[in-house]
Amino acid sequence: MVRYIVLGRFQPFHFGHAALVHAAAKRCSSEDELVIAIGSSQAGWEARNPWDVAERTEMIGDWCKANNVEATIAGVEDINDPPRWVEHAQQHHGEGELVTSDDPTAELYEAANWTVHRVQLDNRDQLEGWRVRQTIRMLSTVMDDDATREVLKETVPKAVIEWLITNDAMFRCSTFETGVHAG
Repeated sequence: MVRYIVLGRFQPFHFGHAALVHAAAKRCSSEDELVIAIGSSQAGWEARNPWDVAERTEMIGDWCKANNVEATIAGVEDINDPPRWVEHAQQHHGEGELVTSDDPTAELYEAANWTVHRVQLDNRDQLEGWRVRQTIRMLSTVMDDDATREVLKETVPKAVIEWLITNDAMFRCSTFETGVHAG
């Protein structure tokens, strides 16, 4: 059995994340496990991390259900100690092989002797979490669900858009400071 791990903050879960999960799922046989590891699991309700770990788990779970993807979802708290990160994260997501598009994360796991599968993403510049969050912040006071669906459909999967609308999870973005938060 191999455990394939996709790691991210998922603030929110967007098409870049979906591509990584699909890439990992393609590697899985019936005996393998797919783990979606939510980083910064202690964070929430702030500009860089608007949704807490329970909310991110729900949005990812809704996407998995809509896309017939079976995955275990695990939270990983930050420790702000890159040399010990992999050892720390492994306690939460288990041992396995990492599937990522993020070079610094790949390098950390490779340095810890993990097998890393690097995925090249299309439209990486549009599929950066901070850009998606800024778009959501701008939409957060529009109060037009159809406009939200139309604007977000290029970067955010339908199941996640519906989760954001149904759970009124966008308005809080309008209450955070207005600067751009890359990362």
